[in-house]
Amino acid sequence: MIIPLVYIAGNGYLYWRTLQAISGLPVWAKVTVSVLFWVAAFSLFAAIGMREVRMPEGIMKAMFVTGSVWMVFLLYSVLLLALFDIIRLFVPALGPSLFYAFPLTCCLLLYGYENYRNPKVEHIVIDLEKEFEGGEFTAVAISDVHLGYGTGPKALQRYVELINAQKPDVIFISGDLIDNSLRPLMDKPFDEILNTLEAPMGIYMVPGNHEYISGADACEEYIRNNTGIHFLRDSLTTLPNGIQVIGRDDRSNRRRMPLEELMSQADAGKPVIVLDHQPYELALTDSLGVDIQLSGHTHNGQVWPLNMLIDRMYEQGHGYRKWKNSHIYVSSGLSLWGPPFRIGTNSDLAVITVKPNPLSLSNLQEVRADKGEHAL
Repeated sequence: MIIPLVYIAGNGYLYWRTLQAISGLPVWAKVTVSVLFWVAAFSLFAAIGMREVRMPEGIMKAMFVTGSVWMVFLLYSVLLLALFDIIRLFVPALGPSLFYAFPLTCCLLLYGYENYRNPKVEHIVIDLEKEFEGGEFTAVAISDVHLGYGTGPKALQRYVELINAQKPDVIFISGDLIDNSLRPLMDKPFDEILNTLEAPMGIYMVPGNHEYISGADACEEYIRNNTGIHFLRDSLTTLPNGIQVIGRDDRSNRRRMPLEELMSQADAGKPVIVLDHQPYELALTDSLGVDIQLSGHTHNGQVWPLNMLIDRMYEQGHGYRKWKNSHIYVSSGLSLWGPPFRIGTNSDLAVITVKPNPLSLSNLQEVRADKGEHAL
């Protein structure tokens, strides 16, 4: 209940300050501003609540985008109003805070939108102790694309071109490929664009919490029937080079299979990559001997100051970290949910080069065997 109450309180404060600023306008103008204000404040919730209702796409998208933008506009307007109110205590001649807060907020949103449209490409090199065939390979890891009214076909086309430009051997999607509903995907050629992804070793994804919001079974059926993506849900598969991939169901399913049980199905002598949307229980992942885990979900808070909370909420909120046994990467999201802004964070895509460690025992044995020496 805290988040809705804070949201309503923030809107109430901003509405009060807006009425103060337009106090000299005629009544009809005040009524118009009031109606537009509260329509914007609640349009996102209306769009989400009516996501399965058959309405013109233009109306649904307008509601979703307007409400999304409003959330971040509200956040920074309130923060800046409070800041300028404090400054006015020391500089009374400054004038009404609203005249400074609104233009600065608009500038921040323009910057955040441009930043969101240009994902950061992270390059990560991982040396594994275990042996696999074919030598090093390149994986692209993404998460949180949120296809729908927010991330449309044009944005998806840009993402596909960016991914293909990395020339990956394999692509991993760590959940939330789909946003709040499958309906917009049925009306636009999202599947055709997804099918232009290029990865000779395949494309693999797991569900996230938004696949559950959209209907996990329906999302799985859509992916399997319309795209070449391998949908993993509490299952294990093996890549052509012998790397084992475990795809976990999202923790939205309280009955999902424990990681210990999934790991018992894997060959402990070969590398294991785990795809798990939400980065929880990473210490357990590390203790079970998982070689690589790829996750998403956090968006790294998406906008400041929310990103400051992420590392306090999760064992690893975003980015790459080598644990005792496991290499873990948590994506900030290739796209995002809701507000199309990145302020204090970046959208990202990871290009991961995975190498067999040349100093591993198995490789040392092969070198000595090639020289005619006795194996250790």
